[in-house]
Amino acid sequence: MSELLTAAQMRTAENTATDAGQVTGLELMERAGRGVVEAVFEEWPTLAASRHKAVVLCGPGNNGGDGFVVARLLKEWGWEVEVFLYGDAAKLSPDARVNYERWLCLGTITSNESLEGGYLSANFDLVIDAVFGTGLSRPLTEDAWLFCKEMYKAGIDVAIDVPSGFCSDSGRFLGESRSDFEGPLSVALTVTFERLRQGHALLPLAGVLRACAVKSIGIDQYLPDFRRETSVSYLSGQARIGASRKAVLNSTAQSSSHKYSHGHTLVLSGGAGRTGAARLSGRAALRIGAGLVTLGVPGSAQMEVASQVTGIMLKRVDSKEDLSGILEDERINVLCLGPGLGIERAGGLVPVAVAAGRACVLDADALSAYEGRPEALFDLVTETCILTPHGGEFARLFPDLAAKLNAPSLDGPAYSKVDATREAAARAGCVVLYKGADTVIASPDGRCSVNSALGERAAPWLATAGSGDVLAGFIAGLLARGFSPMSAAETGAWLHVECALSFGPGLIAEDLAEELPKVFKRLCS
Repeated sequence: MSELLTAAQMRTAENTATDAGQVTGLELMERAGRGVVEAVFEEWPTLAASRHKAVVLCGPGNNGGDGFVVARLLKEWGWEVEVFLYGDAAKLSPDARVNYERWLCLGTITSNESLEGGYLSANFDLVIDAVFGTGLSRPLTEDAWLFCKEMYKAGIDVAIDVPSGFCSDSGRFLGESRSDFEGPLSVALTVTFERLRQGHALLPLAGVLRACAVKSIGIDQYLPDFRRETSVSYLSGQARIGASRKAVLNSTAQSSSHKYSHGHTLVLSGGAGRTGAARLSGRAALRIGAGLVTLGVPGSAQMEVASQVTGIMLKRVDSKEDLSGILEDERINVLCLGPGLGIERAGGLVPVAVAAGRACVLDADALSAYEGRPEALFDLVTETCILTPHGGEFARLFPDLAAKLNAPSLDGPAYSKVDATREAAARAGCVVLYKGADTVIASPDGRCSVNSALGERAAPWLATAGSGDVLAGFIAGLLARGFSPMSAAETGAWLHVECALSFGPGLIAEDLAEELPKVFKRLCS
């Protein structure tokens, strides 16, 4: 697990380091530029072996200052380099001004008026975007937009911090209500410093980035304490494997354990013809290690379910009275409600399930049943519950937050999916997992994680019917094994993507749980 920074957190770290006299702003700019060049040569080793032509597009702030350093270093490496400046050189920040003047000792500055007609794509091997970085706080002006359009048209090979125009906190394009918004289709390499920014893990920006490199500029000790509630964790590939292995292995069976040591999960099903989703959830809970799993089904569906399951037990649940009776067995420590449950059935059973005081995963119909009256659900749930909405379900429970998230982002930092999920968790009083390719998980105390299935972890085949039902089962099974709600949601979401990546294209929901043994074996090797 790694951490994500906001622009303000990075700015504070830089200011703290310079105020302490440990480094100057000019030195930080030099380190950043060197980091970009290192990252370029690491990504494309052949570029270091021979001369090439690069263009560096610089803006008026410190991002542009980094760009001047990159241009100078590439020129000293023997490359042909051209520099464009957007804006007035007289308005450059002090440190950027120094590096602007250093560049003028080696080359010239081309005015932005020349940046048109496909000039970039026709003349350069490498296009570097250093126009607007993490400090952008307002939409692009018309002139800036036209400048960036030409850059987007050529294709950005390298972006410093973020592609120009994007908010590094939210991943949103500032001014995305423009009818002529195109943006970069992709960015081959984005180079940032010390830690990824929140926006690198959130859509739409995360869907644009092909590769991200993080380079040190020597101020790691001044970054915020990520154990605090305000931190945002990133559940990325290899960075997450160590934490996930520890979490899984620490709860494996001991020689004296038995099935009830690993919990008993009850998954409630819908009626005849609507049991598939609950069966997927139950199978997932069993595969991830719940000691026992029972499906609670209405009488009309008992034969249908009995013919489909073997290791999962059945109980007849026609009414809330039936459910209350089953929950007298205190060994049932987790409930999963929602997948295929039906709106009317959910309305009757959710209050009974939550009132029993067990950990609950509430998904799908268990959430949609409260459309128009979400406060009734929030009054029920406790801190041991987890809500797992997708975008539509999130809007039914938190319509005002969804509206803010979908409104045009005209100022930075823009309202983000992290902001929305944190507010939702605080309002509901329990963990909220807001599903998507950029799944965000938040707890009421402010802790937050982003589980990305984009970039190097892209798994578009997860967009298949039943995938979310399996995720609900994974989380329920981990809760049964004793994971805390936040840890169960994080680990379940991460394993969900790992199973998809392990299987590959052609995946259907039934494959996810069956891929778990391979994933666990790899984690333990």
